Amino acid sequence: MQTFAAIDIGSNSCRLKIARVVQHRLRVVHEDREVTRLGGSVFETGLVSPESMAATLSALKRFYKAVQIHGADQVRAVATAAMRDARNGRAFLAWVRDETGWDVEIISGLEEGRLIHRGVMSNEPGTSGRCILIDVGGGSCEISLSDRKRIRETVSLPLGAVRLTEEFLKTDPPTKEEIARMKQFISRELRKAARRIHAERISLVIATSGTAAALSEASKVINRVRPTKKEYIAPSQDVRRLADKLTKMNNETRSGVAGIGPRRSEIIVAGAHVYAQLLDHFSLPGFRYSDMGLRDGILSQMLAEQDARTTAHQQYERDRWEGVLETCRRYGVDPRQAEPVRLHAAQLFHDLAAIHELPAEYQTWLESAAMLRDIGKFMNYQGHHRHAQYIIANSEIFGFTATQRVVTSAIARYIGKSRPEAEGRTMRQVPPEEHENVKRAVVLLRLAVALNQDRASDVLRVRVRTYPKRVLLELSPGRTGAELELWSLRKEADYFREVFRRELFVTLA
Repeated sequence: MQTFAAIDIGSNSCRLKIARVVQHRLRVVHEDREVTRLGGSVFETGLVSPESMAATLSALKRFYKAVQIHGADQVRAVATAAMRDARNGRAFLAWVRDETGWDVEIISGLEEGRLIHRGVMSNEPGTSGRCILIDVGGGSCEISLSDRKRIRETVSLPLGAVRLTEEFLKTDPPTKEEIARMKQFISRELRKAARRIHAERISLVIATSGTAAALSEASKVINRVRPTKKEYIAPSQDVRRLADKLTKMNNETRSGVAGIGPRRSEIIVAGAHVYAQLLDHFSLPGFRYSDMGLRDGILSQMLAEQDARTTAHQQYERDRWEGVLETCRRYGVDPRQAEPVRLHAAQLFHDLAAIHELPAEYQTWLESAAMLRDIGKFMNYQGHHRHAQYIIANSEIFGFTATQRVVTSAIARYIGKSRPEAEGRTMRQVPPEEHENVKRAVVLLRLAVALNQDRASDVLRVRVRTYPKRVLLELSPGRTGAELELWSLRKEADYFREVFRRELFVTLA
């Protein structure tokens, strides 16, 4: 049985969840959480304070011991808003790597929203309709629109409870002027979100994270609802009343409110006002709290990547491919025109598997590069391969980590005259252990592009024959012939021999 560990290094707290795979499903075996306020100093000074570093590292060392005890086969650690903003964040994460061996990944707000969506959709009942997901964390607020368990839109706003508290609420209890300035800022950000999130025909609103948990519990007390009731909807009017009530209290009094507690009380005012204004702005009746979140999304994705028999894998692949197609459309590439190159790239990956010996996941990176190779023309036709590399590496593509985007961008970069060199600007971004794999994938994509020189002609069929010292490509000419493709493929023979140590011959069938 495989065991996965997911670690969320948030702006307010660090969280760990460990799960085992049992009959293609995840079974949680351990959870841990520590409030470290990593974002407290960041949102005020732009730097992680030594105290926050020490507290966070202490929690991560405890997590490390738990991971070792449970024998986790794979660990994924991510950091969110605080690390995105901190000028010394990279130095801190290098310290974490030295102490634990974990390469912590700083994820974007949109990737955070996507993973939260995956965690909720994989575990929460009643989410097959049109839903809105809200996560007010320490540093940011992610709002996602979901329809039939597929994410339609995600926005990430700088409306985290720790961030707003540090920036606006300097006194305890806060003054009317402080609250007014904060509410004005929240309104401005929500107006931006409303341009992309359309809340019509919403069947369910799900809220995650600690602020939502506290408000939900406090609402249950108001309405005398059993604390254990799972599918309780906290009404919008309760959230508004709680926001107003908590604003008038000092921290000590707030900490005594049912469901709040001493650590949450320090930031609950800001978080409560975000929820109150958000529910009003989108005319939502209330929210249902879910204890699922970012860690569950990470675990679900780890399962999807490892086990092709799961429903999560199928959904993951659909979401990821839709992300590629959406990026094509955004930059003016017609996916139908790129599709023949993708199909040939996939065929070559399969037919030449014994020669290229690439890991299975490279088929996805290769096919994605085939679809995205021309997006650089959106900026300028001249040098469009360089532009394509930059866009792919720096775009939000659902389901792709930063490293995966870099690898995909490198494959797409070298289909012109240049070749991947270790000292080149693009290859310096690629992990050294992937350099040889990228070179091999580049050759496959160059062949696929060479097979599609004339888009006006019908797609050529190619048969691949492999021998100990040579590879033979037999082309079946289309209605308009295959002379241009034949010429283009033969131009790739020298580079093919350099990378694969085999001769490449191309003939007409």
